[in-house]
Amino acid sequence: MLRDDPDAGRFEMGKPGQVVFADYRRLGDSLYIDHVETPPSLRNRGAAGALMAAIVERARSEGLTIVPVCSYAAAWMARRGHRR
Repeated sequence: MLRDDPDAGRFEMGKPGQVVFADYRRLGDSLYIDHVETPPSLRNRGAAGALMAAIVERARSEGLTIVPVCSYAAAWMARRGHRR
C-alpha cells in the first residue's frame, strides 16, 4: 500500500526496515520524482517497480503529470511506455 507523507515529500511502501521510497515535489499539476531508493534486501525483487506503479496510479487519479528527475524513475517509465 502506498503511503504519502506530503510534509516530507515522500511516497513509501513496505514495512519497517524494508521500505522503498520516492522523494517528490508537487508544482502545480506536475509531480517531480527526484529520487527512488530501495534497501539492499529488496533490490531486484520488484519493490521499486511496484512503488512506481502505485505512484503512476496515484498521479493519474489526481490528474498529475509525472516528471521523472531520478534516472530510475525515468528508465522505469520509458520501459513501460508511460508519458510524462
